[in-house]
Amino acid sequence: MSPRSIRRVAALALAAAGLATAAAVPATAAARPAPHSPVVLGAIQYDSPGRDDRSQKSLNAEWVTVTNTGRGSVNLKGWTLTGRHHQTYTFHDLRLGGHQSVRVHTGKGHNTGRDVFQDRRDYVWDNHMDTAVLRDHHKHIVDTKTWRHR
Repeated sequence: MSPRSIRRVAALALAAAGLATAAAVPATAAARPAPHSPVVLGAIQYDSPGRDDRSQKSLNAEWVTVTNTGRGSVNLKGWTLTGRHHQTYTFHDLRLGGHQSVRVHTGKGHNTGRDVFQDRRDYVWDNHMDTAVLRDHHKHIVDTKTWRHR
């Protein structure tokens, strides 16, 4: 093979490598984080005060606050709140106004604009170590909060 042919083959190989890299870029772009959201996790009461006797009072004293830090309202329909052990609460038809919060209680109760209930009979959050994950209706992670009790 002549030196000129070797240079042509090398140039073709470099061009092919460049095209392969360019083709891979859209795949990594799909793994982008969720767009910025004004909705965040606020205060969390992961250790229900008093005895853990699984009473409704005790279960409902375990909660997570979801807060809209923006001015406009946000529809939380289809959003999820998940714990480390994959217990998932899905929001239904809840519009969270600007600068408002809602508490997501573990037990049973009557849903309002300020309090919603998971209707569970057991605790969701681990008192020693857990992570709350808030996802939007597209399954993008919007916020997480982790705690570790010593």
